[in-house]
Formats: sequence, structure tokens, C-alpha cells
Amino acid sequence: MKKIEKIIIIGSGPAGYTASIYAGRYNLKPILITGYNEGGQITKSNKIENWPGEFNNITGIKLMQNIKKQAIKFNTKIINDKIINLNYNDKIITLQGEKKKYFCLTLIIATGCKPKKLNLNKEKKLYGKGISTCSVCDGFLYKNKNIAVVGGGNSAAEELLNLSKIAKKIFLIHRRKLTSEKYLIKKIKKKIKKKKIIFYKKYKIIKIHEKNNFLNKITIKHLKKKQKKKIKIKGLFITIGYIPNTKIFKKKIKLDNQGYIITNYKKSKYISMTNINGIFAAGDVINNKFKQAITSSASGCIAAMEAKKYLEKINKKIWLKKKILKFKEQ
Repeated sequence: MKKIEKIIIIGSGPAGYTASIYAGRYNLKPILITGYNEGGQITKSNKIENWPGEFNNITGIKLMQNIKKQAIKFNTKIINDKIINLNYNDKIITLQGEKKKYFCLTLIIATGCKPKKLNLNKEKKLYGKGISTCSVCDGFLYKNKNIAVVGGGNSAAEELLNLSKIAKKIFLIHRRKLTSEKYLIKKIKKKIKKKKIIFYKKYKIIKIHEKNNFLNKITIKHLKKKQKKKIKIKGLFITIGYIPNTKIFKKKIKLDNQGYIITNYKKSKYISMTNINGIFAAGDVINNKFKQAITSSASGCIAAMEAKKYLEKINKKIWLKKKILKFKEQ
């Protein structure tokens, strides 16, 4: 006999933990399954200046520790496991973890996404020590310093323009011409003309150098001429896109062409619900534009509130008919 939970949340970043706080306050006794990257991408930020109420700055790790404590305060049961499969049958959601199976009536997916990597030496080691993927999170650490940005799409352009207000000089490195929107390219070209941005077109980074465990310089190479150049910098922003953590949901839940979960698929009253009744999604796993902790947190709040409303709706069909929320595993 297996117990069916009212709600399970998978993912332990700002969206997941915020959802658990609200679900806990609704007395839904939420289960949160962390995955193996507890805290999410934000834990890699050494200094967060834009979280409301934290005017003295806070590290990503400390922020997530605080939110986790708040979730526990509201009776969230936290399980360290990773979900590897999902099935839906007869209004029961079955989650297969690496350690065990879980069953629930509602599910909130908050598995987030991860930045694409250059897959270079020392890239992982120096993340948070000169290497970043978020100008809003880490930009002010490089005020009046020389930095580099890799990428040429909209995300890269927006990061570049944001950083150009902060950094002394920016080296833009991209394999081809810029592919961002025309109005962004126009702004970038103005800054190139003023030599605020130095554009290394048709170049790629081939090596990352460190000094005293911090980023010190990079080596770039021309794609055709094979010309190499070393650039001394204090910060490197990798903006070549994101990969949503949705691999296990393929062919189970509707995804867009980039792999992000589509919500409000049936244009229902639940804006965070997927194409499957009872399964909701929140945070960066649905949002391929803003990538901010605060927007993820708000999304988690909405998903929990809507899950509560959905449970109240099916309560009339299941609980009031005195169905026992246990079933024999087949």
C-alpha cells in the first residue's frame, strides 16, 4: 500500500521552495524533492544585490538556506532524491526517483534550467570566481574593470548592454555576426564605435587562465586565420543560451521547440498548469526570458496557489466520496 500525497514539488531553487512555503501554509503537507543541485543556479552567485529586503547583499547559498528554513517552518518534508521518470494514470501521478517511487494528486515541476557551457578547462572551477552567466546577479562586482562577454544572441546583447554601464571595457567574443534583434545591434554598434566594446568577430575562447584561484585572462583564437590573442580580464560572462531541465518530461508533457514546459496549454483558468490536469510548472523551466530569482519565486507562489484551487475542485469528486487516498501498487 502506498500513500498518495496531496502535492509534490520537484526542484529546490527559488520557485520550488517558494511553492513549498505556500503549499505548507495551506496545510497541504508538501513533499519537496530536491534533485542533486539543491538551491539551483542562484547558489553560485557570491553577491546578490537585488533581492527585496536584503539591502546589505547576500550570497546565493545563504539566501537559499533562509528560504529552505522557511519551507521547513511550514512543514515541508524535504527529500534528497532525483526524479528520473514520470507517469500519469487515473488521476494519480507517479514519480520514479533514483531511491524510491512517489505518488501524488498534484505536482509542481520547478526543475529550472542550466546555462550552456563552453566546456573549457577551469570553467567549472572558476564559476563564481570571475566567471558568471548573469550580469544582473554579478555585474556590479566588475565596476570599472575589463571584462569579456561570449555570445551573440538576444541574451548576450542584453547582458552586454547592461554590463557596458558598469565595466570599464568589454571584449565581445562571438563565432559569427550578431544574431540579436536589430535595435539591440544598433545600440551595440554605437558602443563599438566609442570603443567601449571591442568586438572579436569569428573568434572563440580556447583557454581560461587563473591567478590565485580567480580568473585572470583568456586566450582566443580566430576561426580561419588561426590567429591567437591573450586578453587580460577580471570577469567573463558566458551568454550562449540555456538548457531547460526537462529531459525526463519529453513525450509526457507538452514542451516548446526549445524544451521549455508550456503552461496554460488548454487556455484554462490555471495559468501555471501544463497539458496534464494536476501537473503545474514554475520558474525558469517555463520562462526562457527573464531568468531572475524573484520572478521564479513569484511563479512558484502562483503554482502553489493554483494547485490548492485544483485540489479543492477535485476534493468534491474524490475526498467527499470518501475515497481512501491509498492504492495498491500494481
